[in-house]
Amino acid sequence: MTTYACPKGHTSSTDDFCDECGAKISASSPAAPLAAPAAPATAANPCPHCGAPRAGSGRFCEDCGFDHQTGKIPVLTAPVATPAPATWTASIEPDREYFEANAIEGVSFPAAVSPRTVAVVPPQIRIGRGSSSKGTAPEIDLKDDDPGVSHNHALLTLSVDGVWLLSDLGSTNGTYLNDEQKPLTAGQSRALTEGDRVHVGAWTTITLHRTSPI
Repeated sequence: MTTYACPKGHTSSTDDFCDECGAKISASSPAAPLAAPAAPATAANPCPHCGAPRAGSGRFCEDCGFDHQTGKIPVLTAPVATPAPATWTASIEPDREYFEANAIEGVSFPAAVSPRTVAVVPPQIRIGRGSSSKGTAPEIDLKDDDPGVSHNHALLTLSVDGVWLLSDLGSTNGTYLNDEQKPLTAGQSRALTEGDRVHVGAWTTITLHRTSPI
């Protein structure tokens, strides 16, 4: 677009009177030079790590996360592995010492019952004698091991604190812990630890074992 020089220093788009101040423009007034287009703005302080333009005064590069304040790149740290919980097992075996202490008449100590080990799996483990007619199916089934065990004899329950609790379910011959002389009362619970021995029936001892995670 052609422009004209106003005698007062303005640039007018009309050649007779200045369109800004109204002063008469001489025909001999040279045209004002067109202003050169401004060079496009360039981003200041590009990221020294990846070269991406820095957005204003932002501290972190939006592309790579470079910290303009500390000069460091964020480093991802591997999550800390949560240790696996300990596992528990129970060894079940006929206990002659417990049998002789009970002195149950008319019952002989077994000669052919072999020890066995079972996994103690949360949240509960029932100890008793399985019976389809009574609808009992305990996790530790002693129907072929000990005639003195009740159908619903005792219960192992894992507490919210990760401790196994032993409870008697109103058994006929009682549930004993370690070397205690008195059985647990019905509904009473006791905390168990590694190596504790639970005595049930006529001769059965169940020993609790804890295996630490690798």
